[in-house]
Parts: sequence; C-alpha cells; structure tokens
Amino acid sequence: MELLWRSSPFTSAAQIPLKFTRQSPAAGAIPLSITAEEYNRRENRRMKHQRIRKKLSGTTERPRLAVFRSNQHLYCQVIDDTKMHTLAAMSTIQKPLRDELNLSSGPTIEAAKRVGEEIAKLCLSKGITKIAFDRGGFEYHGRIKALAEAARESGLEF
Repeated sequence: MELLWRSSPFTSAAQIPLKFTRQSPAAGAIPLSITAEEYNRRENRRMKHQRIRKKLSGTTERPRLAVFRSNQHLYCQVIDDTKMHTLAAMSTIQKPLRDELNLSSGPTIEAAKRVGEEIAKLCLSKGITKIAFDRGGFEYHGRIKALAEAARESGLEF
C-alpha cells in the first residue's frame, strides 16, 4: 500500500487529498481516494467545546457558568441546562462595565477579573453558590483563568 499525503502548514484548505492504491491480483491496481479534513482554530475550539459539553451539564442545584471570549468582548452566563434557562449573565458589553473599564482594544485580564467579580455578585444575590465551570473550548489561561479565579475569590464554589 502506498500513501501519498500532500499538506502545507500554511494552507487553509478544508480537505487534503490522500491517495491509496491497492494491488488486486485479478484486476490490477485499484485506486482509492480518501480525504482528510483540516480544521481551523474556530472549528477546533467548537469540537473541544462539544467534547466538554458531553460530560458537563448544569443542573438546578449546580448550574453551568459558560464563558465565551471574542477579540472585542468577554461574555459569561449561568445556565440551568435541565430547564434550558439562563439564570444570570454578565459581559463587557453591559453599560456599567463598559463605562468603568473604557476598553478600546478588547478585554484585558483586568476586565476579565471585573466580569468574574460581577457574575459572582449576581449569582450570590440569586442564591447560587455552587457552579460547574464551562471554559467553552478555550484554554484555561489568560482571560478565562482570570475570570474563574475572580469568581472563586468572590464566593462561588467550583
């Protein structure tokens, strides 16, 4: 069996052709065509998030704190997955935080800490003390880690 694989680290092609040839004594060589998919960073994050969500679900006793970060803003929601209901939400878009932080080039680690403190205050005022942290497929460092640690310091348990 012969394997040819053509790929470049700089290509953004969705599919990379792989060619296999199989020798058959009766009919000669039979070419097989198999394609392998190459994903971009956004698709990789979505697949990681799907794997996380298979194992992690928010309940009424322990809702899920879902975090999403974009280049411009940082969002977090406390979700009860059994009722499919958002219990609390906080982001850098909301007017009190937007005015206080005065972000010009996207959220910083300080902004993430502030969002974590505010979501914790909001949860504690609604009687939520224990949560399940859903990092949304993002790596646990930088802004995601700062938000989680600030929520822990403000009184949430996870």
